[in-house]
Amino acid sequence: MSDVQKHILFIGAHAADMEFTAGALAAKYTKAGHKATFLALTLGEKGHRTLSPKEYAEQKKTEATECARLLGAEALWLDIPDGELVVDEATKMRVADVIRQVRPTTVVTHWKGSFHKDHANCHYIVEDARFFACLKTVETPSGLPAAPGFKLFYAENWEDPYEYDPQVYVDTTDVHEQWIEACNQYEIFRPGGASFRYQDYYRALSVARGAIGSYQHAITLSRPKWIFQDRVPGDRVVERI
Repeated sequence: MSDVQKHILFIGAHAADMEFTAGALAAKYTKAGHKATFLALTLGEKGHRTLSPKEYAEQKKTEATECARLLGAEALWLDIPDGELVVDEATKMRVADVIRQVRPTTVVTHWKGSFHKDHANCHYIVEDARFFACLKTVETPSGLPAAPGFKLFYAENWEDPYEYDPQVYVDTTDVHEQWIEACNQYEIFRPGGASFRYQDYYRALSVARGAIGSYQHAITLSRPKWIFQDRVPGDRVVERI
């Protein structure tokens, strides 16, 4: 891991998306003295079995804030209603403004091959927001100066499986339990908290990916296809976050 100060910005369609898929990466890097920020484009407030969207939104804000704190990171969110995330210029500019504010060295977001429309839309929003944020001749609503260029990665999410290519394996063994504790701040991560067994899935995935990467626990990331255009399929890439 480089000694150069890094700032990783995780952009998810909903609060919890990036924490579950890549929160261990945040813990690993903040533990080494780097920075991390989680941006949720929506809170995912319409997914509770008994709480109203308004009630669940307040709960998700608390959960996101505490989860990020335990990962050594900061939590941010936009006010876009859950299920109403659309790929439009206004949303791209709002995300570009956050990128200009945070000035990340790395961004992690959703892979496009998803059966969840919010996840796929988030992917395309971030792709263009990256362009707008870094282009000096584009003026965003805040008037902030252009952000420096940054690396872009896609996290491995159970809802984004289509043509996902695990290219980068990151050893998360030392922060595995920290990541579990942080994610447990979300009701849906705890056993019985949701119809899908998030904790079981991502715990098991960390073991499976760790076995392939020769670690006890690991997460994988993918990169834009042109980055590895000369890569032989199946090759594993040394961590370059």
